[in-house]
Amino acid sequence: MRLIIDRRGDVRCVYSEVIDLAELGSVKISRGSHVEPDCYGFWIADLAPVKGPRLGPFLTRSDALEAETEWLDIHWLSDSPPT
Repeated sequence: MRLIIDRRGDVRCVYSEVIDLAELGSVKISRGSHVEPDCYGFWIADLAPVKGPRLGPFLTRSDALEAETEWLDIHWLSDSPPT
């Protein structure tokens, strides 16, 4: 699990239960994307909640989740704060 800590001490990460985030302080969880099937049965990762693109279509949900995580890691979990 990758944690980004800014100068104010705020922590940003892709949620996981690997560690108890409450141990770091108060927690605010918000949606980073939506991974949903389209009308054809393909999977789309919509990163609009973090001002990102729609990724896909993917044959499997796991492929969409992998692409979503990769995009978030590269573009949202950078050292600069999200816009």
